[in-house]
Amino acid sequence: MRILGFDTATAATTVALLDLDSGPGTSPGTNPGTHLELELRDDPAAGERPRHVIRLLPLIAELIERSGAGWEAVDVLAVGVGPGTFTGLRIGIATAQALSRARSIPLAGVSTLRSLALGAASTAGAANPGAVVLGVLDARRGEAFAAAWRLGLPGAEALGEQLAEARALTPDALAGVARELGPNALAVGPGAIEFRVGLERAGAVVPAEHSELHKVSATYHCRLASLLSTTAATAEISPDYLRLPDAEIALQRRAQDNP
Repeated sequence: MRILGFDTATAATTVALLDLDSGPGTSPGTNPGTHLELELRDDPAAGERPRHVIRLLPLIAELIERSGAGWEAVDVLAVGVGPGTFTGLRIGIATAQALSRARSIPLAGVSTLRSLALGAASTAGAANPGAVVLGVLDARRGEAFAAAWRLGLPGAEALGEQLAEARALTPDALAGVARELGPNALAVGPGAIEFRVGLERAGAVVPAEHSELHKVSATYHCRLASLLSTTAATAEISPDYLRLPDAEIALQRRAQDNP
């Protein structure tokens, strides 16, 4: 099964293409055999605006070309549904829905936080099954999006028990979640970098700023999609904002100030 995945929930634009064994002999939750694994990404420098609009489709086209096969070889599309920035999610999901309709390819929505955590589990968790990984994205406005899982058994391409549901959190609340998870929880993602001080004071372990563990990778969107059901009804794929967009919050405040 060939899966094309991409994510625009964060400042980065990440696109991946994987060929995975997923036939009757593949056990659910196990690591499917990989015959092709390609990823391209665009990471703006600190302070630069995301380039989803101008980079997403060119990266997808380049990946299809590099694969040596056309769109007819793609069996499933996987798109990150967040949580993340309002504009970024709209760009990614609208692109996925358009490609799904135009190419008649089933579409799967993937949690960006779960994919981030799976990447950390696959990279750092093999020697430490049962440990805890806390995925953290920068939600702006001084908040973070976060969720936590226990790592699965070595070799598994699935996380274990979810220990904390995805929520938008203040820095103090995020530190409280890390404290509840116990000492040495692995905190990864752009939000873990942003809120490092509070997380480390709460007992979490935050890798170095430039660690690959902090990057959302569409490669793990593809791996998660191989375990999920897909749908041709693209309207069922919707963004997971976790909170109202800034514009709606501003409107509500104005309405409260001017009843």
